[in-house]
Amino acid sequence: MSSDSAPPPMLRPTGVHHMAIIASDYARSRRFYTEVLGLQVVHEHYRAERQSHKLDLQLPDGTQVELFSFPNPPPRPSYPEACGLRHLALRVADMDASVAALVANGVAVEPVRVDPFTGALFTFFSDPDGLPIELVGPATSAMPR
Repeated sequence: MSSDSAPPPMLRPTGVHHMAIIASDYARSRRFYTEVLGLQVVHEHYRAERQSHKLDLQLPDGTQVELFSFPNPPPRPSYPEACGLRHLALRVADMDASVAALVANGVAVEPVRVDPFTGALFTFFSDPDGLPIELVGPATSAMPR
């Protein structure tokens, strides 16, 4: 390779389109993502040939979550943390109200903390299958410098 050759072009994504989640109990997870987290249903299909549900959900910014069910999916290794996608993070405008809504729905939520690098409020909870979900709120005014 000569020193005057141009570098290869770089991929430039414009955002996240969707995340896909496989549920062990479709009805339980459907309720959690629609009634507890408030995601909007876009499409819902049952694929008989795969014995699988596919539910397309959408956040207000257009980002989508695909919720699938398959017969006998293997459990997700999580603790200790496994290699691969670590968690789903959702942005919220009001951390206190968001945590209160989760708790009112019987969801155990970790204590809210402040990210030492960004100053943003954050906390974690789990979906019905133990998938870690993070809430990220606005930065606090006491952000470390």
